[in-house]
Amino acid sequence: MPLYELAALGAATCWALTGIISAGPANHLGALAFNRARQVFVTGLLALYVLASGTWRELDAGAVGPLLLSGFIGIFIGDTLLFATLNRVGPRRSGILFALNAPLAAILGWLVLGEELPGIAVFGIALTIAGVLLAILFGKRRSQLHQWEAVKGPLWIGVTLGLLAATGQAVGSIIARPIMASGVDPFAASMLRVGIAALCLTVLIQLPIPAVKPKGPLTLSIAAQTALTGVLALAIGMTLLLYALSGGKVGIVSTLSATSPVIILPMLWLRTGERPAAGAWAGAALVVVGMALLFLR
Repeated sequence: MPLYELAALGAATCWALTGIISAGPANHLGALAFNRARQVFVTGLLALYVLASGTWRELDAGAVGPLLLSGFIGIFIGDTLLFATLNRVGPRRSGILFALNAPLAAILGWLVLGEELPGIAVFGIALTIAGVLLAILFGKRRSQLHQWEAVKGPLWIGVTLGLLAATGQAVGSIIARPIMASGVDPFAASMLRVGIAALCLTVLIQLPIPAVKPKGPLTLSIAAQTALTGVLALAIGMTLLLYALSGGKVGIVSTLSATSPVIILPMLWLRTGERPAAGAWAGAALVVVGMALLFLR
């Protein structure tokens, strides 16, 4: 397999591993505090690179506003809801729900940007939705007792949070798409998007509202795990994806990088000692096939 395709698979592996590592610190700190710590760390990393490379000069006044709005919706709202979903339904279900951001972005691109949505893409969207439903409803055996397969509170609340997280990510992508198409440096754009999320989360946590306060202290171990999720997802995962896109075919690279829902299953099996149910494998496979039809159209 060529290096570009291997890099895309490497990116998907990083994102799957991020979901597993995030489960502990996100539950310990709470979704808001965990996401704030993660975003502050990542903003610092991106800022160092952007300042050192001088790519900040590529940002013009017309691009800043949309990128900040994209970060507010896609990262501040979308990521925070994603980790709230993770705390309620575990890494497997939250990952499969978040995969819906791809078909949602395709639908929004058709409605808002006038992008073509042929029949094969519509079929891909239907397959993705079917896969998500299969993985959620039939993705657990009764013999699976690990806490990551437990549902905290009503399942519909976790599913709703996951759908809102995917919608936030899709809307953020739609807002940023015309700006990125103009040639803005992706790291400088990411710095603005992540930075506004970090700022909003910091302000929110300072409010005198008990529900937004950290659930537990930011210990050295929790801080290290939180920083690791940022390094894996952005510093390594995103770099691998950018490298893959630099020489690989966009449709193939996008499809391979979207295989996280499948890759996470053997990781969960290894970590928990419990084999995922047949519905989890079948649902994840349908999601990947559905997204392949979307990306290859």
